[in-house]
Amino acid sequence: MSLQCGIVGLPNVGKSTLFNAVSSAKAQSANFPFCTIEPNVGTITVPDVRINKLAELVNPQNIVPTNIEIVDIAGLVKGASKGDGLGNQFLGNIRSTHAILHVLRCFDDDNIVHVDGSVDPIRDKEIIDTELQLKDLETIENRLAKIQKQARTGGDKDAIKTVEVCELFKSHLMKGENARTLELEPEKRLFIRDLNLLTDKPVMYVCNVDPESAQNGNAYVEKVKKAIKNENAELLVISAAIEAEIAELESYEDRKVFLEELGLEKSGVENLIQGAYRLLNYITYFTVGVKEVRAWTITKGTKAPAAAGVIHTDFEKGFIRAEVIAYNDFVTLGSESACRDVGKLRVEGKEYVVADGDCMHFRFNV
Repeated sequence: MSLQCGIVGLPNVGKSTLFNAVSSAKAQSANFPFCTIEPNVGTITVPDVRINKLAELVNPQNIVPTNIEIVDIAGLVKGASKGDGLGNQFLGNIRSTHAILHVLRCFDDDNIVHVDGSVDPIRDKEIIDTELQLKDLETIENRLAKIQKQARTGGDKDAIKTVEVCELFKSHLMKGENARTLELEPEKRLFIRDLNLLTDKPVMYVCNVDPESAQNGNAYVEKVKKAIKNENAELLVISAAIEAEIAELESYEDRKVFLEELGLEKSGVENLIQGAYRLLNYITYFTVGVKEVRAWTITKGTKAPAAAGVIHTDFEKGFIRAEVIAYNDFVTLGSESACRDVGKLRVEGKEYVVADGDCMHFRFNV
């Protein structure tokens, strides 16, 4: 399962600096609006100490962690929903991502110009929110125009339900609220799922602070926390400048010492990835063998056949059973054979819900 997060924000808030720091790709980082016109796609290896521990025990030929794709999307301005600036391109690129990483400038620096002349993360947030809401409103109104006649004259129950749900979202968006904040039963949301509304996507607000504020945040961050308290969103405090320095360090030990000197337990990259996983309700399971130790990403609540299908569709089609060892049992006992000997290897069927950290083998027949 490929997780793709889009980094968005007004020009010069630190999007490309953050992108350069967290991905293996390099985006141009220039101090003028729209330096990122084509979306840059980079890949982050998901840091997970569990896969390293399993590899120490098994000594495999290959270690394959999971990855997250990060897309650096061009900055936008007021009027993007009408096509101003790089609006249409921006909105099209963001629609294809699974989650939004909304970067807010929470630092003062006279050498870095702000597109609106002053630092105000709440104003910046509202500008982007408004543009996304206006685009969603347009999407909803287009759907209503197509389906209202069908609902009135055809007696189509699904069409009638779709109109009802669209009207709820329309009313909500017209109040200046994001679609994700509308309280609605999950089954009703299914009627508009194909619209892929921009403000219905999970969001993490990334407060880009000065290095001195990386540990405890600052007054700007407190304002953002207050503004998003009802949004069910993630918030991450990060210093893109620090992350850029970390990315230049060659060894793990050097990076660890650097973080300790700053009083930080983990890098902002690790916190970002873990936040993205929480945002999308993702977990990881492992396949463990002498040829390969590999991490696989699935949604929490996934049953064994669907989890097997992430490896190959044949695994799901011909699923027979799963052999499962809990991660803690594997690490404590040290090997698959030791787990088998003491009854810690379980055989599970089609209804088994995979747990985070499960070490699994699948038996199938096609």
